[in-house]
Amino acid sequence: MPAPIAQPKGCTNFKTRQLSRLLSRHYDAELAAVGLKTTQYSLLTHVLRLGPLAPGELARHMGLDASTLTRNLQPMVAAGWLLQEAGVDARSRSVSITPAGRDKQAEAQRRWKAAQQQVNALLGDERVAALHRLLDDCTAALQDNVADDT
Repeated sequence: MPAPIAQPKGCTNFKTRQLSRLLSRHYDAELAAVGLKTTQYSLLTHVLRLGPLAPGELARHMGLDASTLTRNLQPMVAAGWLLQEAGVDARSRSVSITPAGRDKQAEAQRRWKAAQQQVNALLGDERVAALHRLLDDCTAALQDNVADDT
């Protein structure tokens, strides 16, 4: 006879945010060595892989609302790592990465990789892979049921 399924205890939102804060501190500490936060590294990486692209499209890919993306873009543009310019018509905008942004992303990628390897060592590859699968499954299950703010 199979063991009974344990009932969840506590707040799922609190538990996932707690883990997220711990992981963010870990990655932020590593990326601070190159003057970036994880959110900035993620933004550079997305634009490098997908750009040039419209801010709305970038926000969708990153799972951000437009105002959060705009707030995150401003210091990156000011630093000269990203460029925001006119898009295909007068009303549209386009975000692209500059050569300095490519250099900064490459520098940060080495620090991100070190942080990732540290997390894998602390938690174990098997646990990290299981966590990724669970997070992907949960994201897919919730995605269609959560109102889209973007």
